Amino acid sequence: MSRRALTERRKGYGFALAAAFIWAGFILVSRMGGISELLAFDVIAIRYITCASILLPIWWFKFRFKLFTPRLVICSLVGGLAYALCAFSGFQLASASHAAILLPGMMPLFIIALSFLINKERHGLQKWLGVGVITLAVLVLFTGELGLFGGELGVFSGEMYLDIAMLIGDGWLIAAAFLWALFSVLIKRWNITPWQVTVSLALLTALFYLPIYFAFLPKAITQASWQDILLQAFYQGVMATIIQMILYVKAVQKIGPAEMGAVMSIVPVISGIAAIIIFNEVLTLELIIGLLLVSLGAWIAYSSRFNRKKLSKQQLEKKSEKKRELECLT
Repeated sequence: MSRRALTERRKGYGFALAAAFIWAGFILVSRMGGISELLAFDVIAIRYITCASILLPIWWFKFRFKLFTPRLVICSLVGGLAYALCAFSGFQLASASHAAILLPGMMPLFIIALSFLINKERHGLQKWLGVGVITLAVLVLFTGELGLFGGELGVFSGEMYLDIAMLIGDGWLIAAAFLWALFSVLIKRWNITPWQVTVSLALLTALFYLPIYFAFLPKAITQASWQDILLQAFYQGVMATIIQMILYVKAVQKIGPAEMGAVMSIVPVISGIAAIIIFNEVLTLELIIGLLLVSLGAWIAYSSRFNRKKLSKQQLEKKSEKKRELECLT
């Protein structure tokens, strides 16, 4: 590998790590919004008012494309509005450490399954092994939640509401992971570019959601502190929506989607440990096992290390095909 190629690869890993840390921060900041005076409806409004305000003039004056196509509308409804409603409802009820396992952890599982069902993609043993490990992580988390690791569900105590609320929050997060996976599979199937994805998600979701929010939905934004509002606006509207997308695309261009997916497998551990420190969440055995297993499963599913022999064989086949084509031409 040349020095220039090595430098570009290092840059790619730098972009990937930055995107992973922003994604981990998204989980923490979203949980901060969930336990603040803000309602989930408020956080969604803040998110899309901010990113739409930034992207609208860029789209209008510089890189305009047709927004109201059926495919972009469907993607915006699935990956924008529906995903946001489920995710931020989950953040109000479930702990950040649970979100660290269920949101980034369940996404690879659903993406692999849906790409097989919708796009008819054939996955090797490696990906299905990763799916199995992630599924085991989620089962460990829920068995712990139901008291099978020695805890108590709290049915006859004052903790019953907290436990049931946590389970409902976990359900919302799983639904959000499914919706984002469906969105990811659709944009691949329909060949939608990263710029079209970013802009349409921001502008169309804002257009669909904000009139309903201002006219009908409950609000608590006037009771929240300006620090909470600014934090959500900056992180949700700028960092998680725009900056992370740019870093993600740059990383994929330089190191490929498989290596990018492997790097993103650190997100559950980073956000899970940070959640325990920041929110003083209880560190339980099932949580430790769940965090480790979900990261391991995501790494197995996306790492290219298991496919080196396979890749080299494919490269040899391509070279031999090119050689035969040249021989035919000559």
